[in-house]
Amino acid sequence: MSVWRRIGKLFAKAEPPAVEKSMLSLAPGDMCEVSLVTYAVQGRVHNASRNAVVLTLQDGVKISYLHIEERETLQYQLYLPIDGRLDTPDAVPVEIELDGHLFHLEEQYIGAVTVTGRTPFMQGGEQHVWQFQSDDYALLRVEWQNGRFMLYEGEKIIPADVRVIRAS
Repeated sequence: MSVWRRIGKLFAKAEPPAVEKSMLSLAPGDMCEVSLVTYAVQGRVHNASRNAVVLTLQDGVKISYLHIEERETLQYQLYLPIDGRLDTPDAVPVEIELDGHLFHLEEQYIGAVTVTGRTPFMQGGEQHVWQFQSDDYALLRVEWQNGRFMLYEGEKIIPADVRVIRAS
């Protein structure tokens, strides 16, 4: 090795350390743990205007959806799909009774989403979302995109119960 090359290496800047993946940046093929259950990430729906992501998670044959939103802190909600339908986006009520729970509309928003991997909606576009909560903290989420509704019931997850296992 030449003297000039050695001297050049002395003054060269070190490469910055690789940035660790966060839950918001996971993509299909990554692994995460939610409430002590290990999941493979199968899909990702990203709403950039809200800095929110919905990950499609698979544990064996069971499919779950993890909604992650960064506000003051990261907020996590784990959902399971449920059967049901609504007629039009204009007909979503402000209160929904389901299995003995009365859900009240907490938030409604519209945003452009991008889709990666296997998700309920196979292409991006404008998505309408209604988030409900009952008095006993049960959650209900309604999504509408491209003429199709998806309904989910779920619960809030504390940040300590969520971690990245492997990220590509």
